[in-house]
Amino acid sequence: MALDRAVADYLRHIAIERGLSANTQAAYRRDLEGYLAWLGAHGVVEAPAVTAAHVSEYTASLRTPEGQPVRASSLARVLSSIRGLHRFLLDEQLVEVDVAREVRPPKLPGRLPKAITIDQVRALLETTDGDDLLAVRDKALLELLYATGARVSEAVGLNVDDVIDTDIVRLLGKGGKQRIVPLGSFARDAVDRYLVRVRPVFSGLGRSTPALFLGQRGARLSRQSAWLVLQRAAERAGLESHVSPHTLRHSFATHLLQGGADVRVLQELLGHSSVATTQLYTLVTVDNLRDVYTQSHPRARWTTGGAAPQA
Repeated sequence: MALDRAVADYLRHIAIERGLSANTQAAYRRDLEGYLAWLGAHGVVEAPAVTAAHVSEYTASLRTPEGQPVRASSLARVLSSIRGLHRFLLDEQLVEVDVAREVRPPKLPGRLPKAITIDQVRALLETTDGDDLLAVRDKALLELLYATGARVSEAVGLNVDDVIDTDIVRLLGKGGKQRIVPLGSFARDAVDRYLVRVRPVFSGLGRSTPALFLGQRGARLSRQSAWLVLQRAAERAGLESHVSPHTLRHSFATHLLQGGADVRVLQELLGHSSVATTQLYTLVTVDNLRDVYTQSHPRARWTTGGAAPQA
């Protein structure tokens, strides 16, 4: 089969049978168009003619192009598209071997989570002080996000019954996995105040819903609305760096570790399936420890050309 026809069939497969999003389909199409162009320039136009050497040479050309090198994350996505195509060709019995099976994507570097300081979190939360109905709701939402490390989808997905005995919340994470997370006193008081003063008012403006956080029309608060709540609070607090709901999740984790929390406990609180993901946060705290040590220990600051510290 001609490669261009095979790619068209594969793109139709991921759209109809796998139901991938339009954006993902567009990314696959771009990746495979570049792959087809490279193969065509090397005289390869039929699916059975592609070899493992072709796949390796193409990926090598992406690593060291004439212009700017392709980032590891982009290269990994391109390889995912190519490997998906060759798996499809084998499954459809259009080729006898999956020539891309042994090609491995590059190892992506661990990214340090971004966090804001405790003082910045305090300033952020203080912007929602007040008796206005929206301020009371926004205070409850932001306090809960920081107190539990919840993802924004988990927070807006909460129902009233998920607040247990006022000091524990039941979060529904990725893959439908539930976890129990305590609420600190500040978050507990903010949520209690919202439940007593605000939610009954908002609930009366819409259809009955079990949702914990409601919009002004009585419907469940959307992720986009929760994001706007945080953005407005960040602007009022004068935080220049980009602050997102995930920023509060990262700050929750970083501040707990700085306070002496065990990484295994943090893994449970965050709902990570692997402790390796949680351990990224320990890199942040190691940097913090190094800074504190350098500033505090006399032998860390004393240079050869300077005077020795007095005992």
